[in-house]
Amino acid sequence: MKHNMILSASGWRKVFAESGDENDNFPMISEDDKLIASIAASVFADFILDKKRNPAVILGIDTRPTGPQIADAMLRIFMAKKIAVSYAGIIAAPEIMAYAHTADGFVYISASHNPIGHNGIKFGLNDGGVLKPEENAKLIAEFEKRCAQDDIEEHMQELWQKCSDVDLDWVFAESIAVMREASSIYRTFAKTVISATNDITRQNRFFAVARGMIGEKPLGVVCDMNGSSRTLSIDASFLKEIGINFYQINEKPGKIVHGIIPEPENLVYVAREMERLHDEGHDEVILGYMPDCDGDRGNFVTWNEKTRKAEILKAQEVFALSVLSELAYDVYKGDVDSNWSNSDQILQFFKKNHSQGETKSNLGLGMNLGVVANCPTSMRIEDIAEVFNAKVFRAEVGEANVVNLAREKRNEGYKVRILGEGSNGGNITHPAAVRDPLNTLFALLKLIVIKDSEYGKGLFHIWCEGSGQMEKYEACKDNITLIDVLDTLPKYATTGVSEPRAILHIQTEDHTKLKLNFQAVFEEEWATKKEELKEKYGFFSYEVIATVRAQEIRNVIDYSISGKGGLKVLFYDENKSPLAFIWMRGSGTEPVFRIMADVKSTVPNYVQAEKELLEWETEMISKADNAK
Repeated sequence: MKHNMILSASGWRKVFAESGDENDNFPMISEDDKLIASIAASVFADFILDKKRNPAVILGIDTRPTGPQIADAMLRIFMAKKIAVSYAGIIAAPEIMAYAHTADGFVYISASHNPIGHNGIKFGLNDGGVLKPEENAKLIAEFEKRCAQDDIEEHMQELWQKCSDVDLDWVFAESIAVMREASSIYRTFAKTVISATNDITRQNRFFAVARGMIGEKPLGVVCDMNGSSRTLSIDASFLKEIGINFYQINEKPGKIVHGIIPEPENLVYVAREMERLHDEGHDEVILGYMPDCDGDRGNFVTWNEKTRKAEILKAQEVFALSVLSELAYDVYKGDVDSNWSNSDQILQFFKKNHSQGETKSNLGLGMNLGVVANCPTSMRIEDIAEVFNAKVFRAEVGEANVVNLAREKRNEGYKVRILGEGSNGGNITHPAAVRDPLNTLFALLKLIVIKDSEYGKGLFHIWCEGSGQMEKYEACKDNITLIDVLDTLPKYATTGVSEPRAILHIQTEDHTKLKLNFQAVFEEEWATKKEELKEKYGFFSYEVIATVRAQEIRNVIDYSISGKGGLKVLFYDENKSPLAFIWMRGSGTEPVFRIMADVKSTVPNYVQAEKELLEWETEMISKADNAK
């Protein structure tokens, strides 16, 4: 059985549209693809049965048209294997993963940001995230093995026949109740994540303070749902409860009216809606966002009061702002794990912690703060983390890799609340183990809503004081906007992940061989150009770094050890301070090879330098690709 699926830790994906056209929105899938879905279900069923005798599994889909047919095939296999399965129907990825805490595992049918004709499958247990890479690798190996069996189609047909149509109808009938329960659990979980506490009293205090501050100055948010799974999620009701005016467009489930990936080319629609609302007098609208189809990844647009225009935030900026916000929030609220017994003690801590005026050297001291990011996240994250005495750890691209590394670092004693893939935008906020636009939205809102009060200095005040930019805080403290906060971020020029120049199509299928070839090309280029690079950019030395799953390997001698993982060349100045990097990795979910460059503003003409470094990287990879 030939499956043609791209199998990775982030999900299993292929074009499921019966025509084979990745842009086809027809709901039918072929008999072969029903078989593929069934085999995948049987593999996961046996995997989870091996962990528990009578497991309960939740299955959900995003709004892609082929989702129901894939779900039908998978449900039949689970029921034939006597697994208690609940069908959540259309549900956002963060919602099903929060709901999965009540079961033993979940299956989510989605292809994330890929075109509408694609679909795929994500598997997870009850820890709120997708399977760990090593567990997913076992499933992949077993899936490949079963697809190769001569009698696999006959075996799947036998399982289909064991599923009672009456029982299946009941599972579908129960889906409405399942959706309601999932929504309630997700709302409770979202409050825990956003407030950074599971203590109901502290949660209520946080949201009461936020609601009070929003009440002083109305605040509005607009979302371009683009027919995604978030159309049926809690966004509208949750934000309205807090007092935020919420507007949405393209809110009909499955009505996908433009490209799915939440990058600048598709964020223009929510930007236009923000400008339209302002033209109608809705001056309170300061933020807009657009999720992808499964509703976990979302990128943002902010209102610029000076230009009277909506400005699309770059993915790296969104993650940087989120990291800044959550680290400042950690400092603001103190160590939430301390055993304070009452609110008076908490208030006294706030007053003591924020009355003396922190400097760059003492923010976050004693809190053992950590941030986890993927390899191509801009180095501005290290600059931000340094202000809070936080340490940055890096993993290979892939949400599962980042989440896994964060778990490892927590086990080592680090407090890692904020993590994610800066190259894609959005963030993961612990205890969530998946990106969520609501968590990102509130990270951005905290920066402008949590101001100086009896509880201490506001988040932007803390950041500006710690980073030595108090003059910028004083200039806008009465009316802080995200544009003001953006102006205080470390300045870098960074390649956008969806830019055409960031995507290469290569001939070499063996990435290990490609990277060995690249090593030969790069070392020769460095030998001949190092004086030029020193004079032009200030590069005195370099270090090669590989990221393989949750491991970062420094000072790499053999570039091929990165395999299909990430490979980075980090350039240093004469004081061994990092100035720039170039990076490469083949996509695990698409047939493309991704590259990028990141350049600090201390490099002369750093914006132009980023373009030149990426062109140089492209030329070197082309030579490596054509080498014998």
